[in-house]
Amino acid sequence: MPDRPAQDRFKTEMPQIPGVSESVPRSTSHTNKTALLAAGVLIAASILVLGGRWALRPKQAEQIATPPPQIEIPDPAPDPLAALPHASEEEPGVATVSEMAQSWSTKEFFFKNRLTGQNVPAVLIRLPSSSPVQPSSYWAFAKNAPYGDCPLEYITDTAKLRSDYGYRAAKHPMVGNPCSRTVFDPLKMSNLPGNVWVRGAIVQGSDLRPPLGIEVKIQGKQVLAVRME
Repeated sequence: MPDRPAQDRFKTEMPQIPGVSESVPRSTSHTNKTALLAAGVLIAASILVLGGRWALRPKQAEQIATPPPQIEIPDPAPDPLAALPHASEEEPGVATVSEMAQSWSTKEFFFKNRLTGQNVPAVLIRLPSSSPVQPSSYWAFAKNAPYGDCPLEYITDTAKLRSDYGYRAAKHPMVGNPCSRTVFDPLKMSNLPGNVWVRGAIVQGSDLRPPLGIEVKIQGKQVLAVRME
């Protein structure tokens, strides 16, 4: 056998392992698999992040675009008392003559008490003429009873005077105190101590005096409430 060169004689051959190719080192194959796995995880994470942003973006846009619900506050109901005339000694007008053209016509108003400064609820009544030659007159009175807190009422229904007050002699509207069941006749006068005549004589009941009167004057076409008793 011919002799091999000196460098070949000292070269040690690597043992062959079954199933392992010499062309692909083991360490290189393991590194590639790890890199592919890391890349897959990174891609999956990117997809999840982008998908989450896409899912949340329409909701946020919808919340921004949708205005908050408007709460409608209803307008307060108009106060019927605010429309009533407020008379005082400086501005006494409460009605016009045409408004009070018919007998037993009425109009509610407020009269400012000069002593207390309070606006007292009151009623103006057009009284019928007692004779063909005497003109019609007016009577205004405070709705608050002179003694006590019970409000007086102007009653045009004679049936109510019979049922609620037990007064059966009424032929025309009356004024009543529902707390004491006292009835006042607007067509009758009453003489108070000191020889003072006032309208609204008591025809039934136990009240001490008629309602507090308010002096009424006619100036042109205006009905004026000028002074409280």
